[in-house]
Amino acid sequence: MNVERQGMVIYFQHMKNLRQIKKHGHLIYASKKNKYAILYVDKEQHEDTMEKLERFPFVSRVLPSYKPEVKTNYENAKPDKAKQYDYKMGI
Repeated sequence: MNVERQGMVIYFQHMKNLRQIKKHGHLIYASKKNKYAILYVDKEQHEDTMEKLERFPFVSRVLPSYKPEVKTNYENAKPDKAKQYDYKMGI
């Protein structure tokens, strides 16, 4: 059973608060240098989780991921002729 997930980027002030962020979803990545984390949650709970995280005093801002809304079916994409030749040769 696949559950649709939504990503969000959370900017925070200190790495020690990362443990509280982990409790709200599936933590994918956390940057020590830029102080942000990427978190995935269920799509139905996305809005509620964003509101909860924004209420924390150590969270600077929360941004949603726009990946599900980006169109991935490309039109008029021309294949590379050099690659087609290599595939026919069996390289």
